[in-house]
Amino acid sequence: MTVRKHNGEGTFARLKKQEKDLRKQIIVDAAEKLFASKPFSRVSMRDIAKEAGISPAAIYRHFPDQQALFLESFARGTSELKDEFDALMARPGGVTIEHAVERFIEYFSLKDQYFRMMINFFLEGTVAPDMFHKLSDIERAMLDQFDAIFSSLGARGDVRFYSHALFAALTGIVAIFRSTPDKSDAQILEHRKRIARTVAGIFKDALAAR
Repeated sequence: MTVRKHNGEGTFARLKKQEKDLRKQIIVDAAEKLFASKPFSRVSMRDIAKEAGISPAAIYRHFPDQQALFLESFARGTSELKDEFDALMARPGGVTIEHAVERFIEYFSLKDQYFRMMINFFLEGTVAPDMFHKLSDIERAMLDQFDAIFSSLGARGDVRFYSHALFAALTGIVAIFRSTPDKSDAQILEHRKRIARTVAGIFKDALAAR
C-alpha cells in the first residue's frame, strides 16, 4: 500500500512537471513570435499572454518580466547554434571557415525568428543594463567560435577584430538578401551561402598575405 502511494505521488509530480514544462514551452513559443516581429520595448506581457492563449498571471508564474522571457527565447535558439559549433570545433582537424560561415547562414536563414530577434535587440536602445550584458554574453559566445577559427588560420594580435568583421558581414548577408518574387527560399539560401563563402575566402587570403 505504501509503495503504491509513493509511486502514485511520483507519477502525479511527474505529470505536473510535464504540464508546467509544456505551458512554459507555449509561452516561449508565443514570445519568440512577437519578439521577432517588433522591438522588445513594444512587446508586453499582456501581448504574449494573448498570443499564447493564457492569462498574464499564468506567465508571471514562470517569468518575472518580459526581459527574462526575451532572454529565455533568444538563448534557446542561439544555444543550439553554439552547441553545433562546439561539436564541429571538437572534431579532429577542427572546422574550416567556409563550413562555419555556411552553417551560420543556414541556421539563421532557416530559423529566421532568431535572426529577427537578434536584429531587434541590436536596434533597440531601451533595454536595461542587466539584460544588455546578458544578451552581450550570448553574442560573445558566438564570437568566441570565430576567434578559435581565426586563431587556427594563424591570426595574431586582436583576433576578436576579425571575428567582429566576419559576424557583421554574415549578419548583413542574411539581412540584405531576403525574399524576392523571382527566387525560391532554397535559391535565396544558396545565394547567401555563396556570398558567405566568398567573404570567407577574402579573410583567408588576407591572413595568408600577412
